Amino acid sequence: MEEEAVGCDALLLRARCRQYRQLSALLWAPRPTRPNKARRQGYKAKQGYVIFRIRVRRGGRKRPVPKGATYGTPAIRRHPDTQWITKPVRKHREMRGLTSAGRKSRGLGKGHKFHDTDWWFLLRSLEKAQYSPVPPLPLI
Repeated sequence: MEEEAVGCDALLLRARCRQYRQLSALLWAPRPTRPNKARRQGYKAKQGYVIFRIRVRRGGRKRPVPKGATYGTPAIRRHPDTQWITKPVRKHREMRGLTSAGRKSRGLGKGHKFHDTDWWFLLRSLEKAQYSPVPPLPLI
């Protein structure tokens, strides 16, 4: 018996929704459409309580987007000045210590301070030591 009432109630609500859509967006109502629900939300049938019916647009909570418009990274990907950000080699640079602060903390940089950690400098110094024209000292 209750199921039939719920089904009937749903049909009635659907019909009312169609009817309300034809009305203005903000409408003063003399009494609540569903008194039991209004009471649960704090309504009392006494002076000072006013009921307004306000139109709520149909649909979900997602932001309506015009067709063809993209927000976020696709526009960045297409633009040649900014698309370097989206390349895989640039992903999570901070985790790999490749930002300027990370490079400084790892001792990577330019100038006379950074020869000890410079791979090419070390390689060249090893090559020089290996092929140096000065013969090694004899063991005594």
